[in-house]
Amino acid sequence: MPEAVVLVVDDEPGIIRLCRRLLEKAGFRVLADTDPKVGSLIIEKEQVDLLLVDIRMPGMDGFQLIELARSHQPDLAVVIMTGFGTVETAIEALRRGADALVLKPFSGAELVDSVQRALRESKQKQDVLRLQTLRPLFTISETLFSETNQERLYELLLDAVCGNLRCNYAGLYQRKLEENRYYLLTSRGELLPETEDDTDKSLLSYVVGWKTPLSINREGPGDAELQSILEKRGFESVICAPLFTKQGDKFLIAVRSREEDVFRASDLEIFAILTRQAAVALENARLHTELRAYIRQVEESQRALIQAEKLSIAGRLTASIAHEINNPLQAVQNCLHLAGRSELPSDTRENYLVLAQTEMERLMVTVQRMLEYYRPGAIDRKPVDMKELIDRVILLVKQQLDEHKVNIHTRFPSRIPSVMAVGDQIQQVLLNLILNAMEAMQQGGDLFIEFWARKDRLEIIIEDTGPGVSAAQAERIFEPFVSTKEGGTGLGLAVSYGIISAHGGNLELIDGRGRGACFRITLPAGDKT
Repeated sequence: MPEAVVLVVDDEPGIIRLCRRLLEKAGFRVLADTDPKVGSLIIEKEQVDLLLVDIRMPGMDGFQLIELARSHQPDLAVVIMTGFGTVETAIEALRRGADALVLKPFSGAELVDSVQRALRESKQKQDVLRLQTLRPLFTISETLFSETNQERLYELLLDAVCGNLRCNYAGLYQRKLEENRYYLLTSRGELLPETEDDTDKSLLSYVVGWKTPLSINREGPGDAELQSILEKRGFESVICAPLFTKQGDKFLIAVRSREEDVFRASDLEIFAILTRQAAVALENARLHTELRAYIRQVEESQRALIQAEKLSIAGRLTASIAHEINNPLQAVQNCLHLAGRSELPSDTRENYLVLAQTEMERLMVTVQRMLEYYRPGAIDRKPVDMKELIDRVILLVKQQLDEHKVNIHTRFPSRIPSVMAVGDQIQQVLLNLILNAMEAMQQGGDLFIEFWARKDRLEIIIEDTGPGVSAAQAERIFEPFVSTKEGGTGLGLAVSYGIISAHGGNLELIDGRGRGACFRITLPAGDKT
């Protein structure tokens, strides 16, 4: 695999030298300059995989350079460097299409990790885009392969080209060997003359010579003679491809005018697929029955992948974060409400205020993790006293449980082993399960919390006497956006499942002693992971 090319643009020479040294050591080929205008010229002339750019620079800021770079290389990955790490900066970076954000000063590991991650995410975006653009091609294939009228098939083909490549001009030409001329069979808009001259300087003559799809842009890297042909005809970008059939060679052309964007690599890929499908359809329309079953199967797979990606993007940074901060806010509200009672002794009031402060600090940590989304670090796990943790959780929700007439019953072994974990995260899971159980018991009931120390693991059983979970709900209970509660977000159990899995444990719904819901948390025991 060829090494990735990274362009570094920052007005500080020291940053340039540091980035060059770190990235070259990591195996990247690095181009760098302190002048953003020089950086834009480099992008016009050379293929670059990733742009690493500072936001604030004299003459041209980083966002302007990103916009200019993407106009020449739309698939370019972008990492923004800044010393002003605010929520507004992160949001603006996302809005401008950045793949990652790295804050100054940064370590070598942070820089290399951000670049590698941005390249991976950029490739994933391109793969998703490819899936999204390929999906309608299968429907088009079904139409082409089921059409037996050749003239109608020509029209369907041009409709497919203009629709999928977003261009207003397309044409299908026929070459007759005995005349060495190209005849226009059908077209959209005004293209080349109805018969191309038979010199070696026409667009179609290049296609014949290449025998493969050819993409030409008026500006940018490429053949100067081809670019001059586009300049002469007033085209911005052209894609040509041959269709080899028994009825003679045909050539398909798609054109974008000066007012439109250039064709991208993905457009050429789509165009090549269309031409291959068209050649098959022209040769044997009877294959449509056999191919239709295959197309539907592939289409369903693409639909599932696209839907999964939509869920991941839509939910990961919004609803999940909102859900994570909701429970601590409720705990703070309860503590402040209780502390405000005039009949409470001062020491009890002080305890509630301390609990509220603790929850606020945990909330601030959650928000900080959101701010550091583009600069994730290893979460420091520490030995957690689970008896102390569950006591704190029960104290936080005791008032709510009493108001809902829920009686809590606990059972602990004589010795509960510690667990290597992030205490706040495990507390969040316990809060989710306890509050879910409380809300399920609308008329009150009993809540059982039991700890069991096994050989190398700790089991926590949380069971309620509510209505339980149906078999249909149980199959999807840990999926995002699946909720048994009216108005529920459907994220609590999904988030909890992810937290326990990240700790090397397991969260599962099991059969309990009654008809209520019974969840079992399993965590590795001991002081080492």
